Amino acid sequence: MPVVLVFTTGGTIASRLDPATGSVVPAVSPEALLSTAPALRGVAEVRVEELALESSWNVSLPMLAGWARRIREVLAGGGVDGAVVTHGTDTLEETAFALDLVCDGPEPVVVTGAMRNASETAPDGPGNLLAAARVATDPRARGRGALVVFGDEAHAARRVTKTHTTALGTFRSPWHAPVARLDPAGIAWTPSEPRLPPLPPAEPELRVHLVKMALGADPFLLRAAPDAGARGVVIEGSGAGNVAGTWEPGVEALVRAGVPVVLTSRTGGGRVLATYGAPGGGARLARLGVIPAGDLSGPKARVALSLALGAGMDAAAVRAWFARAVA
Repeated sequence: MPVVLVFTTGGTIASRLDPATGSVVPAVSPEALLSTAPALRGVAEVRVEELALESSWNVSLPMLAGWARRIREVLAGGGVDGAVVTHGTDTLEETAFALDLVCDGPEPVVVTGAMRNASETAPDGPGNLLAAARVATDPRARGRGALVVFGDEAHAARRVTKTHTTALGTFRSPWHAPVARLDPAGIAWTPSEPRLPPLPPAEPELRVHLVKMALGADPFLLRAAPDAGARGVVIEGSGAGNVAGTWEPGVEALVRAGVPVVLTSRTGGGRVLATYGAPGGGARLARLGVIPAGDLSGPKARVALSLALGAGMDAAAVRAWFARAVA
């Protein structure tokens, strides 16, 4: 029987209602979590390791990097066919993406969670946990990088995002199909995509900031970034990657100072393009030296930039990595 190691980190899947406060808090032990899905015993030999018992909005980059190194180490050591990571849904896509970049072996790494806590009627955590184990033990999952499994669908970590605050089917890959669908008869897979270039399991650079463009917004955050010691900036531009013309001086100052400025789109679909030549347009930003992030979201581009800078890459190496990643 295949061996799956379940790494628990907290989140709604490991939470219960606290009757004293009326709020939901992480409270479920790893063993209690596994006991909610007894059918796991028919899928794999399941082992468990607790990494944290935390709400996902409180996960930090150093915590995430430490988890990635631990999971990478365990998988590289052999004796484990795949890993399942249970996680809160708020920042699950960022954790899955970091695992996709750092855990570069062929063993499946599957991230899952729940939208209903263990105190609710019909919590979805047990079913998601079982589905994640089924994917992690499927030989066709090997070499596909990190996957997110929710609601009997598997999504690529680079594509998936949380699309609704409370809906059970919140995880979707906008403009892309799931990489697999599960039913009682088995798992139906789509063809594999090339994996993103891996990044070393280094300590991430924490001084990487995400700035979202909004109509008429003052670029004071860009102006303040050098004095704040920023090592990298990710901008979520409008449309195909544009910002207000008043942002150009701040962008240029950062680039001249050797601070990588990475450009994404706030739209949630499609890639950034150097099309427009009006002030703040993508063509002008490209001439200033901004680095296009393809179709990566702002939060995921920030994770990649933090890991790249933490590994010692300079602006030129960062540009080369993103060029390979979005090709």
